[in-house]
Amino acid sequence: MPGADLPRVPGVLTARQFLQSAESIAATQESDGALPWFTGGHTDPWDHIENAMALTAAGLLDEARAAYLWSAKTQRAEGSWPSQFRDGVIENEHSDTNFCAYIATGVLHYSTSTGDYVFAREMWPVVRDAVNFVLSLQQGRFGEIHWSAGPQGSSGEALLTGCSSIFHSLRCALALADQLGDPQPEWEVAALRLGHALRDHPEAFLDKARYSMDWYYPVLSGAIRGRAAQARIDTHWPTFVVPDLGIRCVSDQPWVTGAETCELVLTLDAIGDTSRALHLFTNMQHLRESDGSYWTGLVFTDGKRWPEERTTWTAAATLLAADALTRTTPAHNIFRTLLPHLPTPTTCTCPEPSTP
Repeated sequence: MPGADLPRVPGVLTARQFLQSAESIAATQESDGALPWFTGGHTDPWDHIENAMALTAAGLLDEARAAYLWSAKTQRAEGSWPSQFRDGVIENEHSDTNFCAYIATGVLHYSTSTGDYVFAREMWPVVRDAVNFVLSLQQGRFGEIHWSAGPQGSSGEALLTGCSSIFHSLRCALALADQLGDPQPEWEVAALRLGHALRDHPEAFLDKARYSMDWYYPVLSGAIRGRAAQARIDTHWPTFVVPDLGIRCVSDQPWVTGAETCELVLTLDAIGDTSRALHLFTNMQHLRESDGSYWTGLVFTDGKRWPEERTTWTAAATLLAADALTRTTPAHNIFRTLLPHLPTPTTCTCPEPSTP
């Protein structure tokens, strides 16, 4: 049963509403434990874990454990997952490295929330194999990680948002390794290299600057902190933030989205900008439905919901943001102070690239 001490944001979201949103996620869970985007929709390994984290925050632990066991059952021998399932059938066999790494974030969140290290130890081989698969696609140039792999090999391309999320997942994996007494020093080296690429080598990544996630994810992940983080957020604030509604998913489209807004809430909270975080969290509640679910987004030029979907992962991001803002569950700070700090050199000493 859910615990009595659930996150509540005064004047914005009650504890009962928090639980109601978690229950709207749980209502979509399939018999094998999968948590799809919505009933009848597809399941991807990243959003599945985000949903499991929200269920954990709400005390729906049976459902959360079933979700993690689904991840264990569907993992392939080399540590990866297909990037898309529907009704237990694989729809896309390619593996997304960011999707695969996120299991580390989820299991650490669960063990920290519950103190159930027996279950964390049961899941540890899944996490270990997933991280090792992801790091097999790390590149020697700067430490970036290719975003996708399939039967013909890797994509040959790295994404800033995906690698930022992987950086956070690597830090979670290192924290989990410490919890379980199985240190992985080579993962720390890999994380240091990846963090360096995220901070100092934008040329290592495809240019996706029109997407808001490329703006805030290097900060959310912890790769960029301090004054540089605040400057990054402030510089692009007018580009993406739509007053009283939330943030744009894409800079040149009149579309605000709930999940991206709540991830920015988590980002602002992580760097101590709590006033703006709470303001944004309050503003995005126009996406909430009476059953506790959340619409994905709103086209603000015509006031229409688009797409016409209430996605579980939008509700999940909202619940994780509420927990972070209210410091309620033991894992509320997984994007802020829970993880060990990795050294961040102040200057890049890489040689200048040679000119042809």
